[in-house]
Amino acid sequence: MQKKSSLKPLLIPLTAITAGSFWISHKLFNVAFKRVNYVPETSKEKQKYADSYYEYVDWFHKVPSETWYLNDRSSENKVVATYIPAAQSTTKTVIISHGYKGNRETMANYAKMFHDMGFNALVPDDRGHGESSGDYITFGWLDRLDYLKWINRVINYVGTDSQIVLFGVSMGGATVEMVSGESLPSQVKALIADCGYASIREELIYLLKQQYRLPKYPVEPLVSEINKRHSGFYLGSASSVDQLAKNDRPILFIHGGKDTYVPVKMAYENYRATKAPKQLWIVKNATHAESFWYDPEAYRRRVQGFLKTYL
Repeated sequence: MQKKSSLKPLLIPLTAITAGSFWISHKLFNVAFKRVNYVPETSKEKQKYADSYYEYVDWFHKVPSETWYLNDRSSENKVVATYIPAAQSTTKTVIISHGYKGNRETMANYAKMFHDMGFNALVPDDRGHGESSGDYITFGWLDRLDYLKWINRVINYVGTDSQIVLFGVSMGGATVEMVSGESLPSQVKALIADCGYASIREELIYLLKQQYRLPKYPVEPLVSEINKRHSGFYLGSASSVDQLAKNDRPILFIHGGKDTYVPVKMAYENYRATKAPKQLWIVKNATHAESFWYDPEAYRRRVQGFLKTYL
């Protein structure tokens, strides 16, 4: 009896710790994974690009375009995209994947860059973003399945002689990397991933430490379990590195040298995992998702140079 009573003082703090861990994990999951119906304000270092950004957005809304859908009759699974045909008929199409809590409008600058290069552009809203359905953000893992469908839509629309490039930034870069490990049609010729993370799990662990000063355990396993319940997969399953190891298409990795949101070491992880033809461009002074804005002409030249090799 004495031994049992000696444990009682420990039970209250242990129970409190457990309850606190669950509370923190649920709160973190809701903050990070639950959709928001607005685009958060950009970081301070990128505010200086605001005028240029809105010029691109104006172009995006004025350029002739079509709205495409997947599962358009489903309130739960509808996915929406903007298709912008090239000024002159072409077989070349880029499919552009946006970043975390962004939408297709936020990729206007990249859409115009490829449009000026003579490409058709398909720019989707991913699950849990923009006009697409979904209560939760899947960080590219389930989105990769939608991109396989978008690829087939392009082939059916443009033709079997299509030449398709997959391009993405931040979460979109990781989405492209995750698509890369799937069985892709021969029409997919090249991939470009700008500042994509190595895995959802690794990115979460990194941000837990950097932004919240929280330990990996027990928060990450609890968040992973919550995500499994809501979205059907554990975070450890969603790995860019694992998918890139299966990739056989040429890929260009771009990453800001001063990126503290997705650390540059992840670019090297992704690069090392890839056995296919590959290039890595570290933009020395760029922060997260800033490489285009830091020097748009240099960015375009690098992308064009890469694509000339494989298209």
